[in-house]
Amino acid sequence: MHALIIADGDPPDRAALDAAWPGWDDDLALVVAADGGARACPALGLVPDLVVGDGDSLGAAELEALEAVGVAVERADVDKDETDTELAILAAVRRGATRLTVVGAFGGLRLDHELANLALLALPALEGLEACLLDARARVRLVRAPGVDGAPVELALPGPVGGLVSLVASSEVVEGVTTHGLRYPLADDPLPAGPARGLSNVRLADDARIVIRRGRLLVIEAPATLAP
Repeated sequence: MHALIIADGDPPDRAALDAAWPGWDDDLALVVAADGGARACPALGLVPDLVVGDGDSLGAAELEALEAVGVAVERADVDKDETDTELAILAAVRRGATRLTVVGAFGGLRLDHELANLALLALPALEGLEACLLDARARVRLVRAPGVDGAPVELALPGPVGGLVSLVASSEVVEGVTTHGLRYPLADDPLPAGPARGLSNVRLADDARIVIRRGRLLVIEAPATLAP
C-alpha cells in the first residue's frame, strides 16, 4: 500500500512534482499529514485520511475543523521523543503501508528538522519497505545492505538520461558499491563517510541501478540537468 506523508516543511508544489517525477503519486491509498502539513493538502488536491501530531502548528481550532469533516486525528503530547513526521510515518506503517513517499520534508525554518527527516529513512520500522523523501528538486532514498538473506542489495534508478545521481555514505563506510548506467562507474568500490566522491554522477540510461554489499547509502536523485 502506497502512503503519502505530508510534513510541515516547504509546501509541496503539485505541478512541479508532476513535472519532475511523473507518477509519483500512483496507487496512493493513504494520506497522513504531520501536524501543519495538513495545510498543504488542498494545494495537492488531497484530503488527509489522518492527521498526526501535537497540534502546535495547527492549533485546536483547525484540528477540530478537520475532525468535523471526518478526518481522523491522532494527538500527541507536546513533550515527546519523536517528531510529528516520525509519528506520521509510524502511523502509516501500522496501517499497512509498504511504500511511503514523504513530501514537505525539506526547507522551512528548521535545518535540524530537515536533517532529522533525512535520518528518518533509517527508522527500523522502514526496513524492507520502499521509502523516499521527495520534492521537485530531489528524490532521496536509503539503501541498507546486506539484505535479510545476507546478499547484496540492488536499487533501481529509473529516470531521465542526464539526471544527477549522488551517493552519500550514511554509515562509517559503504562496501562493495557497483553502479550500472552512470557516467562515473564504481565496481565493488568502497564509499567512506566524509569524502564527496559519490556526488554528481549522471544517469546514462533510464534503467540505471546500483548494488551495495554492506552499509547504508543515501541515494539522492535530481531531475535531468546535465547532458550525458
